Amino acid sequence: MPVETQPEPIRSVLLDAASGAAIRHGFFTRVGGVSGGIYEGLNIGLGSNDDQAAVRENRCRVSAWFDREGDALVSPHQIHSPEAVIVDRPFEGPRPKADAVVTSTPGVLIAIATADCGPILYADSQAGVIGAAHAGWKGALTGVLEDTIIKMESLGAKRERITAVLGPSISAANYEVGPEFVARFVDADPENVRYFGASPNPGHALFDLNTYTVDRLHRAGVQAQALYRCTYAEEDLFFSYRRTTHRGEPDYGRQISAIMLEER
Repeated sequence: MPVETQPEPIRSVLLDAASGAAIRHGFFTRVGGVSGGIYEGLNIGLGSNDDQAAVRENRCRVSAWFDREGDALVSPHQIHSPEAVIVDRPFEGPRPKADAVVTSTPGVLIAIATADCGPILYADSQAGVIGAAHAGWKGALTGVLEDTIIKMESLGAKRERITAVLGPSISAANYEVGPEFVARFVDADPENVRYFGASPNPGHALFDLNTYTVDRLHRAGVQAQALYRCTYAEEDLFFSYRRTTHRGEPDYGRQISAIMLEER
């Protein structure tokens, strides 16, 4: 019988170098899960219409990679907001509505779900403070990246020591937007025009969410980089909301990105 595949996340060399053995992180793909059909693989989306028993098993598999028992993922109810919340234990009752989580508590496994939007993992290993943010265009534009840093600073982090890495998200080649989208960004800052390229369709443009995100992180004073892995193009590895929409499928799966301070 074939050996069952287990989750094996993508790791950031920059984040590993900055955090050492004190912090574990992973940008998980759809490989290694038990979901089937359009959710095939490691779908961790609590808000999806996938079989919830399969979703829980997938979340437990991610937790097990961090040597946590059960579903230990501390992930908020994401609403495309600019809000980050500080946690020191798993949520009890309804999950808070927010788009980033920050902790300085060892053993608390914070995580963000995505399906084209950008997952950003942050670490200041010297202070022992970590963060995880979900940044689509709205969250990135309205300040979730910066609010995560501010909340980390409130726990003792220093932004000049923070390393932030943007995981797999939709690439500019597959992110076509309309003129009202471009206007929203240019109205916020005329310099944002540089993040839009020509589209084959008249009146449209291609938006580089990856570079926009990394540039905002740099301007906030942290060390940052993107993995530049495209969720839309790499179907075998990633779920994609936009790909699902283009195909007219009824729902989509989500991948997880997670980070944890090791217990000493």
